[in-house]
This record gives sequence, structure tokens and C-alpha cells, in this order.
Amino acid sequence: MTDLLTTARALDAADPLRSHIDAFAEMPGVTAYLDGNSLGRPLRDVGEKISDFVRGDWGTRLIRSWDEQWMDLPVALGDRIGAACLGAAAGQTVVADSTTVLLYKLMRSATAERKDRSEIVIEQGNFPTDRFVAEGVAAESGMAVRWISADPVQGVQISDIADAVTARTALVVLSHVDYRSGALADMEGITAKVHEAGALMLWDLCHSVGVIPMRLDEWGVDLAVGCTYKYLNGGPGAPAFAYVRAAHHGVLRQPIQGWMGAADVFAMGPAYVPDATIRQFISGTPPVLGMLPMQGMLDRIEQATIEGVRAKSKTLTDLAVQAFDEVLAPRGVRLLSPRDAELRGGHITIGHPDFRAVTQRLWADGVIPDFRFPDGIRLGLSPLSTSHVETVTGVLAVRDALLQGPIQEPTG
Repeated sequence: MTDLLTTARALDAADPLRSHIDAFAEMPGVTAYLDGNSLGRPLRDVGEKISDFVRGDWGTRLIRSWDEQWMDLPVALGDRIGAACLGAAAGQTVVADSTTVLLYKLMRSATAERKDRSEIVIEQGNFPTDRFVAEGVAAESGMAVRWISADPVQGVQISDIADAVTARTALVVLSHVDYRSGALADMEGITAKVHEAGALMLWDLCHSVGVIPMRLDEWGVDLAVGCTYKYLNGGPGAPAFAYVRAAHHGVLRQPIQGWMGAADVFAMGPAYVPDATIRQFISGTPPVLGMLPMQGMLDRIEQATIEGVRAKSKTLTDLAVQAFDEVLAPRGVRLLSPRDAELRGGHITIGHPDFRAVTQRLWADGVIPDFRFPDGIRLGLSPLSTSHVETVTGVLAVRDALLQGPIQEPTG
């Protein structure tokens, strides 16, 4: 058997991104944080930056900060996300509401533009928010939902799309990285297949932004939504972002008509006239405070490059799979993610009937993975904040928790 910790130490010593780990806040009582794909760790200087904001931009500049910087922040920050992570030219990405609200805005505007069609296509195992919003939009639009059944480990394939999209399809909604298995969809190929049917394509980027390089402009993506509290480390409740391809500006019209999306915000006119740019997809006052923490993480991604982040993500998940093979598979644990690093995102999922209770034991011991019903543990490995030693430590802790014998299921 390989000495997994020796291997991990060697990988950490050779890691060109290892210096970034020290930029994150300490974790008292935590020996391995393996949930960065659900909630990213805060950077060490976030508290100081928020304090400076309260004293300066808000406390001293007061309302003048709207004219000086805040009005432009949703698009300026969107442009940074687009350039650093999405392969998107300026003026197509905006930071605004929650993921759910932005999914609604884009789905509703897309179905209104394709009102001559009658179906929304979505995978039946997609994240609940995506499915729930799609069902609601379909009901409002008089459309039907066509469900795709995909392999639970390998995720949605081009062949699944080819079988599902027709001349009735108005919109296809998929996740770039499956929130359960980590399977990475072929964004370019699937988008092209959707366009062949004359439909629009909306991608959920929540589990890929900040860890997977993308080329939304080059691949012809119409619409996308992503959160910022996972690999962008924006903190709980941090606002999401929307990407709307420039060709759709002035064509799609978003359904939540608020004053901040108007062509002249301060005209206070009698009727809503939408802005002709990406700003149309803003509704109410932007969550300026919520946009602060992610800016430091974008600095880090820009320094490391998204390609560098992806390279380390592969070594982390490859090591996790190696550790799984050596210490967990012999104990009846199942691998619920693709083995090929090219076909998965930044997390792997493993399964065992005892994992619900195992997770409780791990959390009590300072090892923090993520449980997913019915019997999966996700190991979310955020490349800039996670070391190879931390990864192996977490896998070994899972083994040790299983070896401790029968586990009392949590009650209540």
C-alpha cells in the first residue's frame, strides 16, 4: 500500500499554489475542511476589509459612494468574474440577486422569447432550485417540463440531449458540474446540440465557477447563473451572478422590473423602460456588502489563473480517488464520481450505508465533509485553500470512523 501521507506531502511541496493556503483564516478545532464546494472558507483579511468599508466607504463617504463606486459595482464585479473564470467579454455578466432569483429571471425571459415553443428540458436529478424554478416557469408560461434521465455518476451526455430536444424545446437548463457526483458536462458539445434544435441554453455554474475554466463566449452559451459562496468564497448568502450573451441584450426582457434595471435609474418616470445593457437584469438595490468578500478571492484566482486552479483541482481529486481505492473501497465504500479527472469537477462523492452517522462523527472530530442523501459523502476540495495532506487526512478519518464499529444513527 502507498504511504498516502508521504505522497501528499510531496505533492504539497511541489504545489505552485501552496502559498495561497496561508491567506485563509485559521480553523480552530478543524483538521480537514472538505466542504469548500458548498461554502468556501473566508480569507484572513475579510474582517479587516469589512471594517474598513464600514469606517470608510459607508461611514465616511456615505451616500456619495453610490456615485463614486457602488452603482457600477454589479457590472464591474461581473466583468471580473467573466474575465477570470468564464471566458466572457465585458458587459455580459452582472452580480445581483440569489441564484434562485436569477435562474427565475433568465428562465422566464428565455421562455417569453421562445413563446412559440412548448417545453423546458431539464435533468430530473438537477439541483432542487433549478427543478423547482423550471416547474414554476413552465406553469406560468403554459409550457411543459421534459425530464432527462441521466447516469447518476457520469451525468448528462450529448446523447441524452439529442434524445430530448425537439422543435418544441424552448430552453434547456443543466448544471455544468453535477452537485452530487461531480460529473462535468460537455458544455460546448451540449450547447451546440441545443442550438441545432433552435432552443436556448442556460447553464448552472454553481459547482464549476472558480474551479473549472470555461469559454462561454467561444462556446456560444446563451445564459448562465452561478453562486459566489462556493469556490469564489463570498460567504453565506453572497449574491449570485448572471451571464447573458450580448446577442440577447435588448431581445430578452427580464420579468422583475425594478428601478435599478431601468434605462434611466433616477428619472423616476411613469413607465418602465429597460436598460439596453446587462444592467437590465438588476432589479433592486445591489447587495454591496455581500459583494465584498469575493473580491479578495478573485484577486487570488487572477494571480493563480483559472487554469492553475484547475490543474491543482485534478491532483487533489486524483489523490482522493487513490486514497479511496486503498483504504475505503476494501471496506465496502462506493465511488460515486467519474474516475477520470477530465470528466469531473472539484469534488468526489463516496457512498456507504453508514455515512449519515459517520458524518456526524467526523464533524465532532473536526473533519468536515458534506453529507448528501441517501448515503453519500462529498469531499469538496477547493484548490486554493485545501492541501493534499488535508485531503488524505480527511479520507483516513472516514476510514477510521468506519472502523470504530457500529454507529448509532442520529435521532430527532
